[in-house]
Amino acid sequence: MRVTYVTSYDSMDVLNWSGSGYNIANALRAQNIELDFVGNLRYGLSPSLELKKHIYKLINKRFQPERSMYVASNYASQVQASLKSNSDILFSPGTLPLALLKTNKPKVFYTDATFAGMLNYYDDFKNLCTETIVQGNLLEQEALSTSRLAIFASDWAAKSATDHYLVDPGKIKVVPFGANIEHNYSLSEINLAITKRSKAECHLLFIGVDWERKGGALAINVAERLNQLGLKTTLHVAGIQNIPVRKLPTFVKNYGFISKATCEGRTFLNQLLLKSHFLIVPSRAEAYGLVYCEANSFGVPAIATAVGGIPTVIKDEVNGKLFPLEASDNAYAEYILQVFTDNRRYQELALSSFNEYTQRLNWSSAGQTIKNLLKEVL
Repeated sequence: MRVTYVTSYDSMDVLNWSGSGYNIANALRAQNIELDFVGNLRYGLSPSLELKKHIYKLINKRFQPERSMYVASNYASQVQASLKSNSDILFSPGTLPLALLKTNKPKVFYTDATFAGMLNYYDDFKNLCTETIVQGNLLEQEALSTSRLAIFASDWAAKSATDHYLVDPGKIKVVPFGANIEHNYSLSEINLAITKRSKAECHLLFIGVDWERKGGALAINVAERLNQLGLKTTLHVAGIQNIPVRKLPTFVKNYGFISKATCEGRTFLNQLLLKSHFLIVPSRAEAYGLVYCEANSFGVPAIATAVGGIPTVIKDEVNGKLFPLEASDNAYAEYILQVFTDNRRYQELALSSFNEYTQRLNWSSAGQTIKNLLKEVL
């Protein structure tokens, strides 16, 4: 099977899209699928689009030029010019590069959200101008209509496709993303790490660069409440250079941004995960949540909110715990306290979390599933 792998960016740069494009490509290659890479597509804004960028800025409206027919047409032309005759399938971890591409070859995309699902969900998709909303939906509809297969990372994303667009439900599939982290710890090594974790002090870990959307303030409140309840707790924070808090409590340790692109960064993050009891990222909005998969790969249960695509990743009492968006810090704290103080319960949850990673939340499983799906469209 020969697949043309299309991205608007350089898919071999692990810093793009949190490394997902890179890992999806590697997952396919690991299944002996030959990939022809087409990437770094030129943006190519017309003078009128450049002018609109400034006008919309003046009237305080968000404008996404990449969701314009002009840019999508440019993408399609570039892909068409690079397409090899012996390619069997066109595949993209996104809808825009393939939306307007006219071809007899099957088109397949694999992503974590639809445009409609993101509209008014993330800040970048709020206060959009009418032009972006109209063309964004038109391009999403065209991608869904002309693709042979639409693979989404979560049930939430898949449902948004069938709820908001005219699409055959039979072409919609759900394949969870894997953990964007490199290690090969065995079950025995993870089990040893779990048993070595402190029995006297609870170590919570928050990872994220968007403090507000990821629920950073709530994570601090939970750690504070645990200390008030008599459980010594430290909250470790990675990903954000300057936490927007006037004075950090002494129980919070901030490590700033840690780059996975460096060996030093990966090693430090791995060690941080190995010693943590829980990952706590109570996001206010989340399309998927790769960080929960990554935590599970170290046998770390994930504590989060039941929003967006997170319920596809986290199953209650299997690899973590989900809370309603309106849940109080006390609700989180009481659950963590109950599990932490019951060593057998904690160890079972931690090992079950690792099992979810090895069975479901890894790129090898995703690659195998996608390969089987691609065979069906040929």
